[in-house]
Amino acid sequence: MDDARRDEIAAGLAEVEQRVEQACREAGRARSDITIIAVTKTYPASDVRVLAGLGVADIGENRDQEAAGKAAECSDLGLTWHFIGQLQTNKVRSVVSYADVVHSVDRFRLVDALSREAVRQERQVGCLIQVGLGGPEGGGRGGVDPAEVLPLAEALNRADGLTLRGVMAVAPLGEDPGEAFARLYSVAQAVQKEHPAADVISAGMSGDMAQAIANGATHLRVGTALLGRRKPFVR
Repeated sequence: MDDARRDEIAAGLAEVEQRVEQACREAGRARSDITIIAVTKTYPASDVRVLAGLGVADIGENRDQEAAGKAAECSDLGLTWHFIGQLQTNKVRSVVSYADVVHSVDRFRLVDALSREAVRQERQVGCLIQVGLGGPEGGGRGGVDPAEVLPLAEALNRADGLTLRGVMAVAPLGEDPGEAFARLYSVAQAVQKEHPAADVISAGMSGDMAQAIANGATHLRVGTALLGRRKPFVR
């Protein structure tokens, strides 16, 4: 193990923890309300092992080919794997084999594909609905129109092999993240009114963690602040 790399990741984690704790204090929330998902795309399995050794139990990936290999290499660590990227139906079989939570459910066809595969593999997969927060002029970062969220939530709730866990979003480019996350919180409340157990709000990344926490986020997807700037992934 590279001690210098471990020290670098430990320092990043300590800084992120400090930022999260401060944001929680300012928002009047408990630190225990927040789960940090370490986004390890483009980083090797050795970094995942360092994170696990530092107490990080939730790992996020957004490319199946890379994620599948790392999940297999780290299968002994008892981690929770989050698939956070856009998911094509032809990747569902692979993703279901390792992902505990899929953050990017955005269409009925994907619900059907995930359900069929989860049943076939005898797995129970948590699902978040990715909510599109950008308007028609652009700036959106994927996701379903807020008006379609409740019907999609109902479909997920009925689907075998799947568990509706809540909602996810990325703040639109060029918009105040706080305003975007406030809209997401409103959608999340509507979902939770119909499905009380769907209490996850996955929002906020390295640059907008505080705004996400102030607007009800329960899960943060943090990469750069933990691991540094992206480097080419080499297996």
